[in-house]
Amino acid sequence: MNPTSPSFTIDCDTCVMQHTDACGDCVVSFICSREPGDAIVVDLSEYRALEMLAESGLVPELRHRDRSGDSGDRHRHMS
Repeated sequence: MNPTSPSFTIDCDTCVMQHTDACGDCVVSFICSREPGDAIVVDLSEYRALEMLAESGLVPELRHRDRSGDSGDRHRHMS
């Protein structure tokens, strides 16, 4: 991210939804509450949505690359 561009900080302590039912269903809570080493699994439609967000510059692109010897671009063939 460009250091001179505006930024957006997600801080659970400043969220009005903290400690509500919505908090438990938040993607930030989901990612932050997982155990180290746990995988985050997304289905194909969720992956496509993440790709569209990345292509529009709203989120960074997926940086994961499979260690199994796959090219790392396997997910691109699913769309």
